[in-house]
Amino acid sequence: MKFAYKFSNLLGAVYRHGNLSFSKDGNSVISPVGNRISIFDLKNNKSETLPVSTNKNIACVGLSPDGNLAILVDEDGAAVLVSLITRAVLYHHHFHKPVGSIRFSPDGRKFVVTKENVALMYHAPGKIREFNTFALDKSYFGPYDETTCIDWTDDSKCFAVGSKDMTTWVFGAERWANLIIYFSGFIFMNYCFLYTVSRDGTLCVWESDTELDGLRKGPKYSERKKMAEERKRRAEEEPRGEVVRGSADTPKEVEGIRNVRYKQKSKHFFNKEGDFNNLTAVAFHKRTHILVTGFASGAFYLHELPEFDLVHSLSISDQRISTIALNPTGDWIGFGCSGLGQLLVWEWQSESYVFKQQGHFNNMASLAYSPDGQYLATGGDDGKVKVWNCSSGLCFVTFKEHTSSITGVAFTSSGLVVLSASLDGTVRAFDLHRYRNFRTMTSPQPTQFSSLAVDLSGDLVCAGAQDSFEIFLWSMQTGRLLEVLSGHEGPVSCLCFSPVQSVLVSVSWDKTVRLWDMLDSWQTKEVLRLNSDGLAVAYRPDGQELAVATLDGEITFWSPQAATQTGSIVGRHDLQIGRKETEKITAKQSAKGKAFTCLCYSADGESMLAGGHSKFVCIYNIKEQILMKKFEISCNMSLDAMEEFLDRRKMTEFGSLALVDEGAGDGDGVELRLPGVRRGDMSSRHFKPEIRVTSLHFSPTGRSWAAASTEGLLVYSLDTSLVFDPYDLDMDVTPVSVRHQLKKKEWTSAIVLAFRLNETSLIREVLESVPYNQTELVSSSLPDVYVEKLLDFVASSLEKSRHLQFYLTWAQNLLTLHGQKLKSRSSAILTTIQQLLKSIQRHHDDLSKLCDWNIYTIRYTAALAKQRGMKRTATDCLVDEEVDEAEVMDSEDEEEDMSLMNIHLHAK
Repeated sequence: MKFAYKFSNLLGAVYRHGNLSFSKDGNSVISPVGNRISIFDLKNNKSETLPVSTNKNIACVGLSPDGNLAILVDEDGAAVLVSLITRAVLYHHHFHKPVGSIRFSPDGRKFVVTKENVALMYHAPGKIREFNTFALDKSYFGPYDETTCIDWTDDSKCFAVGSKDMTTWVFGAERWANLIIYFSGFIFMNYCFLYTVSRDGTLCVWESDTELDGLRKGPKYSERKKMAEERKRRAEEEPRGEVVRGSADTPKEVEGIRNVRYKQKSKHFFNKEGDFNNLTAVAFHKRTHILVTGFASGAFYLHELPEFDLVHSLSISDQRISTIALNPTGDWIGFGCSGLGQLLVWEWQSESYVFKQQGHFNNMASLAYSPDGQYLATGGDDGKVKVWNCSSGLCFVTFKEHTSSITGVAFTSSGLVVLSASLDGTVRAFDLHRYRNFRTMTSPQPTQFSSLAVDLSGDLVCAGAQDSFEIFLWSMQTGRLLEVLSGHEGPVSCLCFSPVQSVLVSVSWDKTVRLWDMLDSWQTKEVLRLNSDGLAVAYRPDGQELAVATLDGEITFWSPQAATQTGSIVGRHDLQIGRKETEKITAKQSAKGKAFTCLCYSADGESMLAGGHSKFVCIYNIKEQILMKKFEISCNMSLDAMEEFLDRRKMTEFGSLALVDEGAGDGDGVELRLPGVRRGDMSSRHFKPEIRVTSLHFSPTGRSWAAASTEGLLVYSLDTSLVFDPYDLDMDVTPVSVRHQLKKKEWTSAIVLAFRLNETSLIREVLESVPYNQTELVSSSLPDVYVEKLLDFVASSLEKSRHLQFYLTWAQNLLTLHGQKLKSRSSAILTTIQQLLKSIQRHHDDLSKLCDWNIYTIRYTAALAKQRGMKRTATDCLVDEEVDEAEVMDSEDEEEDMSLMNIHLHAK
């Protein structure tokens, strides 16, 4: 249970490659990130990465109309059917060729896949369990080149397929006697209109002379003997299914049935100034008749069809737009830019951003947790520092002041300042309140900083130099350089401050670890000799132990007080290095020169996380010095150094295909090699990124840990929902006996029995059944063993529960009544206290914003009511005056009528 960490979320990357999709309600956007997919909830401002992965990068995603199923297809054509409700893989299928696009029919009964020059129509997976979930219905031939795009009619009777041979083919989901047509370009079908858009920026509008109900069914396939013989011949080569072959010739009309004909109604051209003619992505919304086109320059246009009226135009970036998607209502437009790793959602009616996220488009170099565990700071080779919210998984601030790669990031003890060191020779401090760079620290001579550390008080900042072998020390308050620490004879690879003392530890390539006393004139306190070059160093949370990773693949443990080695772990073979495509030696031989490059203690100090140039992260038990578990952070074969053995299918008589130079030496090709065409050369324009772990960090709460890797920022957390771990169990401890104690109102006994059974749902039921005014009494009568367990449960429940006041009262009573006993076990409950603090701080931030907003609303309402009350008072006065005047006039009229009646009576 202690090491039951599971993949939780992927941060640092929001879009890589492929097509975007909106959910059925339009509130979430589904984005492929490498070989995984992330779901961004635009209403609740949260992100989630599914625990599902493919073997290679995802090329296209098909979403069912009801939003329950998704088909993920990777670069090689391997497909995975995923349930978006249970987040589980339902079926695996392989199309054996790269797939261009995939699209479900509007009724959800069929889906079409395009690969090479053929379109394959399958029966969509249903509620009935089938042995073969992907049942091929028909194969459609006609295009001469690769098929690229698909679109269906609203009634699911027909679909159109676009091809690279500049033709568009319209096929029927069933066999129609009067429908075999072809056109050109991107295709969008809307009832009797068909729109084709080509990459040169040309839009053609085609109009049909036949309504959709004018389609006539043709002869069945079984009646065509000639086609039956052909299907029998191809049965061994292709999956079983009906074959439909289109023809570019005008079809002969069947007697009594008129063929469906399309004629070009109009032709339009997009703006061809600059790069606008290089069209890269298109999307069309059928209800609103809005066409969205994206270009290589980063601009996009909105046109209303079929009149081609320009509605809106905007440039969102300077990179090409890779994909466009519209939500079901047509209000939001999603844009994906693979060059920057950018994902945008634009509301075109209000001309505002609904969602705007961008990851590190280069490697992620370092990360750090905030002291309360709510935020994560990352630094990348793109020179950006990003701060992520751990609960939402989104980046809320990006600092771009650095001009070169980031080598280290750190939080101060208050959690309000983020520090970063860079190869541009500066150390910068960023304020998380005003989101600004308020301090910049530099060295007297230009140098490149390769490491960073900040002391517990947050007053001292130090950075290690890569070229001058010195350590620079600054004051955070003034930003002035206090001291330059010299002594190392090689680049300083890592720095670390003691968590309990004012002692700085530095490790260098000169095979030494130096301890610097910050209170005694910054002198060297101790020098520890290593057997190899030092790469990483880490202090245990209690400050009583030091771990050092060296180039020979070992992790050595030292006592800082006695300056003696207490243990070592040989982890060279645990890394399990993969073999690169261009390497001529085996992975076993390559692993002899590899080592751990990042270390991190667990929150309790009993375990050690270690990672390096490998796809594995190892967890070691320090006391026993054994490997406890290995986490495979990626299974993406699109990355390099993933395979342990060489793929024999890539071997030729000249060696590996990855090492064979192309276009030279055969006499017929190009004799002079052009720049960037040689494989295996790091200066080439296209090469596979290598899988590696650059930084590791445990959350202060101990519930999760994060790894900065080539894939992005991977977060692993404890999953205790399905773990049954009883405590002191016997025959009398059952759910029935627990509920029996609840009926008798024996609260303490019920809580103890529930914790002995250790089922989360039962503990929550018992705890929330205790009356509010009895919490203090029950807390005082709990045994000491169960106080820590209850406090841990309250801390974990407070993160997601709506009963804030109830659980806060429990926490307050437990800490108040048992504070002295818990203080003696401070190291054991440190993670629980930090998790409790994290939950309280997060709820405080959320509620404070809500309360501030409510205060302003109440003030506005009160002012408005006061203003209306004043108007009403004035109106009442006017009404009273009018009533008085009316009463006077009425009395005068009555007196006049009475006098007239008296005169009339006297006359009689």
